[in-house]
Amino acid sequence: MTRLTALGSGWLAIAALLSVGTAHAQEADADLIKRGAYLATAGDCTACHTKAGGKFMAGNFKLDTPIGAIKTPNLTPDDETGIGKWSYETFEKAFRHGIGDEGEYLYPAFPFGWYTKVSDEDTKAIFAYLKSLPPVKEKREENEIPFPFNVRTALITWRTAFFTAERFKPDPNASAEVNRGGYLVEGLGHCGMCHNERKLVGNSSLAGRFGGGVIDGWYAPNITPDGHQGIGAWSDEEVVAYLKTGTAPGNRPGVAAGPMRQTIEESLSKMTDADLRAMVAYLRTIPAKQTYKEKDLQAFNQPGAPGADTYLTYCSSCHRPDGKGVEGAIPALAGNTSIQSRGPETIINVIVGGLAAQSGYAPMPAIGQEMTDEQIKNVTDYIRNSWGNKAPVVSETGVVASARQKIKTMMAGNAPCSTIDDDKLKASVEQATGGDALKGLKPNDFVPVLSRVAPQVKAAAPEAGDDAVVNGLLSAFCKANRSDRDAEPLPWSATIGSFGNVAYSQVKNPEKRVDAAPGQPPSSGASSPKP
Repeated sequence: MTRLTALGSGWLAIAALLSVGTAHAQEADADLIKRGAYLATAGDCTACHTKAGGKFMAGNFKLDTPIGAIKTPNLTPDDETGIGKWSYETFEKAFRHGIGDEGEYLYPAFPFGWYTKVSDEDTKAIFAYLKSLPPVKEKREENEIPFPFNVRTALITWRTAFFTAERFKPDPNASAEVNRGGYLVEGLGHCGMCHNERKLVGNSSLAGRFGGGVIDGWYAPNITPDGHQGIGAWSDEEVVAYLKTGTAPGNRPGVAAGPMRQTIEESLSKMTDADLRAMVAYLRTIPAKQTYKEKDLQAFNQPGAPGADTYLTYCSSCHRPDGKGVEGAIPALAGNTSIQSRGPETIINVIVGGLAAQSGYAPMPAIGQEMTDEQIKNVTDYIRNSWGNKAPVVSETGVVASARQKIKTMMAGNAPCSTIDDDKLKASVEQATGGDALKGLKPNDFVPVLSRVAPQVKAAAPEAGDDAVVNGLLSAFCKANRSDRDAEPLPWSATIGSFGNVAYSQVKNPEKRVDAAPGQPPSSGASSPKP
């Protein structure tokens, strides 16, 4: 072999080694990014950094806080408007210390008081993931915070009182599962951000830990092991199922709504069962806590109780006079722990705004649109204190009026029609309802039309699931009829609520109630959502 040939062979060997090294480095980077994606999901970053209809992680989501509205920043790697020029050190200082890239203090609406507990390795993985995203050029909008709260230097007082930079410290006497759960609950999951009684005091024992409290007009319930006000009466399997889907198996009542529904859809439902079980195991170690004193309010367990007539008029046809609902179709109110939280905000919001179909349950009409504020207050107290339920009565003046002003939904008729994100489902709905099939449709014709349309949509998009099919039909009905308000024989909330219930019935049980002729009422009623 000549010297030249030997040198050539050597260079080839070096090139091969370099190629292998590069491949291994790329594989390591891919693994780091994949891990970071999971951790960012566990931290629920999408919920606060992606506005409705906006680009993924491009920010400008509006966070309503007690001091005003905060517009969230762009987390994509755009050099001008995002974190494209940030070093890891800049990101780490913001993520775990609440110090922005220009040295400014960040508002504690960003949960750095919890993220400070995240490990170095996980912080680096999250940064790698964010840097891998497609860059989006979207300038951050101005906050809506009045003086003096817009002076960030004043935040030094808050930081001195409540913030301590520290990593999560495993309990040497606890199991690996409990410590994993503690790391998630107290760190990335920042559960106390919503479930602590006092929100802006950070990850602190002073915050009424996990005892429940109001967040953005909704009540985040007690999640300590208390048997009545918390999750003590729930089995581990029931809590895990709730975190995964928004409902629990068996006869455990309740469905997730408001911010918790979004957290489940965008974060908890995408986490591993092992991590969810670990979070539950950790929550079991928190001291049980009662956030209000229970009283025996027998006034609600007798004829003529406040709110009883309203309940029988508006609610009992679905939830039944005994509050037990319809298994698998309509959640029970009796024994529902979320209904018995200290604060009534969540149930009032649902009465006012309704709910889309979710977790196999029928959509709920925005029945509060047909009630007075006094009726909503009374029926809320009745539901929270009947059939063995016990909870404080509504005492805050204006809480119902505030909900009416804040809650904007398609079901209530004060928000745009919802959209269908699944392209295949959207196409199947458009094909099945093409033309004027839903335009001007009257309640008496809901059954014959939906008995034809619903099976077509379900068959064309079987992977979408029943909930999505029902909600897709609701969206199509809304878009076809919202502008034709004068033609409605009933208020909008009642009209779309009735349509939703019939759509649910025909999607879930198409063999029932298909014998009605157009213009004639169905033999067993068009508005009942019962299967």
